[in-house]
Amino acid sequence: MADARIAPQAPQIIRREDYRAPDWFVPEIALDFDLDPTATKVRATLKVERNGAHDRPLVLNGDALAAESVLVDGVEAQGWTMDGPDLVIPLTGTAHVIETVVTIAPERNTQLQGLYASSGMLCTQCEAEGFRRITFFPDRPDVLSKYKVRMTGDKARFPVLLANGDPIAQGDCEGGDAEDGRHWAEWHDPFPKPSYLFALVAGDLVANKGHFTTMSGRKVDLGIWVREADLPKTDHALHALKLSMAWDESVYGREYDLDVFNIVAVDDFNFGAMENKGLNVFNSRYILADPDTATDYDYDAIAAVVAHEYFHNWSGNRVTCRDWFQLSLKEGFTVFRDQSFSGDQGSKAVKRIEDVRGLRASQFPEDSGPLAHPVRPDEYIEISNFYTATIYNKGAEVIRMMSTILGPQKFRAATDLYFDRFDGTAATCEDFVRCMEEAGGVDLTQFRRWYSQAGTPRVSANLTQEGGRARLKLAQSVPPTPGQPVKEPMVLPLKLKLFGGVTGRPMCDEQLVLLKDAAQEIVFENLSETPVLSINRGFSAPVIVETNRTAKDLAFLSAHDDDPFARYEAMQQLMLDTLVAAVTSGKGEHGAVIEAVRNTLTDASLDQAFIAEAVLLPSDSFIGDQMGVVDPDAIFAAREALRGDLGKALNAEWRAAYDGAQANRFEYSPAAKGARRVKTVALGYIAASGAADAAELAYGQFQAADNMTDRQGALTTLVNGNSEKRTEALESFYQRYQSNFLVLDKWFQTQALSSRDDTAQAVEALANHKDFTLANPNRARALIGAFSVNQRAFHDVSGRGYRFVADQLIALDRLNPQTAAKLVPPLGRWKRFDAGRAAKMRAELERIVATPGLSKDMFEQASKSLD
Repeated sequence: MADARIAPQAPQIIRREDYRAPDWFVPEIALDFDLDPTATKVRATLKVERNGAHDRPLVLNGDALAAESVLVDGVEAQGWTMDGPDLVIPLTGTAHVIETVVTIAPERNTQLQGLYASSGMLCTQCEAEGFRRITFFPDRPDVLSKYKVRMTGDKARFPVLLANGDPIAQGDCEGGDAEDGRHWAEWHDPFPKPSYLFALVAGDLVANKGHFTTMSGRKVDLGIWVREADLPKTDHALHALKLSMAWDESVYGREYDLDVFNIVAVDDFNFGAMENKGLNVFNSRYILADPDTATDYDYDAIAAVVAHEYFHNWSGNRVTCRDWFQLSLKEGFTVFRDQSFSGDQGSKAVKRIEDVRGLRASQFPEDSGPLAHPVRPDEYIEISNFYTATIYNKGAEVIRMMSTILGPQKFRAATDLYFDRFDGTAATCEDFVRCMEEAGGVDLTQFRRWYSQAGTPRVSANLTQEGGRARLKLAQSVPPTPGQPVKEPMVLPLKLKLFGGVTGRPMCDEQLVLLKDAAQEIVFENLSETPVLSINRGFSAPVIVETNRTAKDLAFLSAHDDDPFARYEAMQQLMLDTLVAAVTSGKGEHGAVIEAVRNTLTDASLDQAFIAEAVLLPSDSFIGDQMGVVDPDAIFAAREALRGDLGKALNAEWRAAYDGAQANRFEYSPAAKGARRVKTVALGYIAASGAADAAELAYGQFQAADNMTDRQGALTTLVNGNSEKRTEALESFYQRYQSNFLVLDKWFQTQALSSRDDTAQAVEALANHKDFTLANPNRARALIGAFSVNQRAFHDVSGRGYRFVADQLIALDRLNPQTAAKLVPPLGRWKRFDAGRAAKMRAELERIVATPGLSKDMFEQASKSLD
């Protein structure tokens, strides 16, 4: 397949306000594939119907396709033309049958969009606009069709032929050479779907099969399809699928609707997974797991992604989005659903902490940078660039806020109304909000600003006391973002509570305050002692809160708040205030943090997973986000100093925690995961203390580990240090896992995230390693992506980190523009740094934009980052 590129000098801007309903619908489509890696012939038969009274021709989108045959109602079409990549057919009348034939080359499709080859199999990825790389079609989400698919291929090479929906028939090809060894299969999806949900997989695969009986008694056949060698690593994914199906029935009343649900693991994949109706295609990293090769994080991520893609069956497939500006309609809602599911499988508090940490690490910087955009964007050049943390994570927070405002029962009624009203259609964010209003009996007019305004709101909360009365003054503002210099007040659901500063007892019930105006005051009467404010409990609104709470108040809340997230947040704020003060003044007063960490670490009533999260220091990047000008070296020095003091002052406590977290054998359970998490955190602090035996302790754990969580935790500690055991561990890890592509990604990533002085040089060398390749998105993200978020190493004052990443992105853009474009944002934050670093980062962005033949994906990200 040829590599079609659009000149960056004249990109087409797609605007939401220009939306127009389709001129033609395609209620049915039949696809016939003659599969071959070098030349796959695709015959498409479309039943088309004119939408309304107009004389506009039928426009079928294509991307690097050449029409070999075009028939209208069985007769060679007359007057058809090509408008750029699109096929234009003039038609009279209201209904026709269109037949086209094209030939594509999957093995040359390095973009991994459309039909492509991966590890000997053929597979598809069609979201957002990949289907037009397979055949000519009106490739937009509001054209819904029923699909019938026939595949023919070499039986030895492609013994398994899968597509959307349910299987109809299969058999060996007749006629010709009896030893031809070809076979065919037909599939039919009875539910209308947009082209982005089309899927096909052909390969030498085996399945871990199971069954699920729905709440109405229907039996569904389940299959996790992988290479035979990977079959033992699929039990966790299959179990997660069954849990997801049962959870969606219990919580949302949504039942699966086909007789078959298949998942296929693919090594080369731009995303995490894809929710194609009945045939989910997954990045193999989100399917394959066993204790020796997968960390607890991997296990959790697999369960979450399996759930996410399954939940899309209703929130994305049965009800899809009208246009790509409504992307968060399906993604934000489904992220909210998968987060809720994951919380129900373990600790809700720890899950909430993890989700908020992710939001702050990716979405908050996006909201404050040149690529900031609303949850429902107004325009784009390349839609793949809008698969962002704003669409997914902030979109989920918007749904969560509506759930909070409505309450559980009304929110469930609203989602029922939404699914019932829009089943089988392409809906909008506005449609969803209206259902919330109708079923919830609320007015969300002002709340809609969450969909239209970019930026992270900032809330100031100042509590003052006069005798038995306290006043809480709240104020909000939303900073300017590109194209939106002036913002209107948002609706902010803030959960808050007061605690007695002496007794620690609650002084009132938790309240939900809807902050709608620029400022608001709340008065508390009849207070018997000095109150301490707990605010934005459970992170009820995705905002930045600034309060007049003292270090003493924060330490108090970290020990007494009855909301786990608020308790964690108080600890983090105490640490953050201490670190920012150290960076700006050069003075580090660590006593309050040390005592707060001691109290948490030794509190036997707390869940170990929560303890591990609470005692971790904020990341270098998050500390930098709090500062006007980021000083990576000063931040690193301040953070390391506090880590060192915590390690030394609490040496006995860390060792007790470490020794207490030992286990006889691996077990995947909330308690066991918490113990391993504490063990890793404690080991890190012991190493930070400079203890003479730290390296031996880490290496001993590395050698004795019976699971990847302990092994990688030890490896990370060693990789960050200077012991000779570092080299031994890296070589041992490599020798053990060099044939396991997914685990080798961890080897590259761990080194790219190292805090050592020589990380930039080490990463440059790793880019020339025989096992490094830009052709695989996972490997590119493991090295290039990880290095670019390593704040200290990437921002080496020499600029070598910027140069290296820009070189890699330019090279990657020639292979896979979509993956390359997603790695641009770290360079785009140049305005946050000192003049010297900023100039170097900007120069690399300018070099990227000036690259001949740059893809429109990269052009959009890099050019916007220069603004």
